[in-house]
Amino acid sequence: MTHPFLDLPPLGAARFAAIEDRVARLLGTGQDVVVMQGEALLPLEGAIRAAAGPGTVALNVVTGPYGQTFGDWLRDCGATVHDLAVPFHTAVSAEQVRRALAEHPEIDFVSLVHAEAATGNTNPVAEVGEVVRAHGALFYLDAVASVGAEPVLPDAWGVDLCVIGAQKAMGGPAGVSAVSVSERAWARMAANPNAPRRSYLSLLDWKERWIDGGRKALLHAPAQLEMLALEACVERIEAEGPETVMARHAAAAAATRAGALALGGVEPYVYEARDAAPVATTLRTPSDVDASALVARALESGPALPLAAGGGALAGEMIRVNHYGPDATRGVVLSCLAALGAALAERGVKADPDAARRAVEETWGRPAGPGLSEG
Repeated sequence: MTHPFLDLPPLGAARFAAIEDRVARLLGTGQDVVVMQGEALLPLEGAIRAAAGPGTVALNVVTGPYGQTFGDWLRDCGATVHDLAVPFHTAVSAEQVRRALAEHPEIDFVSLVHAEAATGNTNPVAEVGEVVRAHGALFYLDAVASVGAEPVLPDAWGVDLCVIGAQKAMGGPAGVSAVSVSERAWARMAANPNAPRRSYLSLLDWKERWIDGGRKALLHAPAQLEMLALEACVERIEAEGPETVMARHAAAAAATRAGALALGGVEPYVYEARDAAPVATTLRTPSDVDASALVARALESGPALPLAAGGGALAGEMIRVNHYGPDATRGVVLSCLAALGAALAERGVKADPDAARRAVEETWGRPAGPGLSEG
């Protein structure tokens, strides 16, 4: 039996390096980019453990569950951590970060999530980065959910460690991820005696054995299919145009928000539109309607719809419309709202699917075209 994914020639170092270069161009960065062979949690944790240790004093911004996880990792490394937590229905401000740094001038590491797909908010990284750069701290950014849906510019924003994943707005695989690393970050890692070495978590292994060697010999056999899928999704973004891809996500987010407000029975979880992430829209259900049950009923009419209940404690009150990648289309938004409207009506909650449809059409504002099909 033959199959296009079987019996492929091995992925060589030159092809691997070329894929890294394409990711770097997508990010507009001159920093080193390492494509790591695992889901984005691998470089997210690896970067913290490489750059932080007992002498680190960190400001950890918490706007959702991933921010909470980063604080746990930092403490596990022995760092002194000051959490700056804001309500999950909003975003942090540069002024809040400035005040926290002034209160603790010894801070030398700042961690932030760009877009929290789990809560539907997005943070003003450019403004925060300016404050962090003026303070002189190392800046660590989780851009896994935001890349492809909104600008991610590590160099322009002063980000020293920027982690991305392809499985959301980029519409690619979950099995590989990437991190851009500044020279300051490499120096911090090299000076950290606790940085992982001879470990799957180790960024320094990649630096010393891959980058410093001229990217001629891979550390280990790469995840070939995932690497080829990453290459393919970057090619697709290049062909469509990054600005067009981001505009499609922004349109989906705006239309979902407008449609939900017109539908009734649910309301945006993130209060202000400026704080809402383009990658996913979160909605709050009425207090007497269980979000998990509502989503389950909506999915009966369309099992492939990108709907999910919130995670953990939010499962009973939050709905996520994950309009990213191939699902960032008008047709998907319309289908999601129609399914939610029908599920709400079954529970006796007043909803107006026709008003939701009109709001989506008016917000999208133009006929469906390439990338904005009804499907």
